[in-house]
Amino acid sequence: MTLDDLRPGLRRTQAITVGEALTVPAVAAAFTGFADMPPVFATAFMVGFVEWTCIEALRPYLGPHQRTVGTRVEMGHTSATPVGMQVTAEVELVAVEGRRLRFRVVCRDAVEEIGSGFHERAVIDHDKFLQRVGRKGNRDVRGV
Repeated sequence: MTLDDLRPGLRRTQAITVGEALTVPAVAAAFTGFADMPPVFATAFMVGFVEWTCIEALRPYLGPHQRTVGTRVEMGHTSATPVGMQVTAEVELVAVEGRRLRFRVVCRDAVEEIGSGFHERAVIDHDKFLQRVGRKGNRDVRGV
């Protein structure tokens, strides 16, 4: 399979079990303000889980030099999920516009839907992307 074979309708479902490392207080490792929040599945990790599910759905269509990067997230997180409960992410590719890919996404726990929306990704050439980012990192940003 190649990108030329990629069509709307591609679907993938993945499941994870919410552990302490996926809760809101775990986000405090990077952003301290989350430390005293309730120990439920974090929105940040739900978005990451959706991205991972999309990455895995696309993997068979990519060449060795290709990757996808997230470019847009439009999701609501509507219900809390406790530690120990399984969560599923269901993604469906709904649009292919050149290198831009749009997915409809739904997340559910064992009781109910906990989030839904859309996620967009772009296909990149991995080496060229890293070169561009490297040039950006080496820019002289004084006076900005």
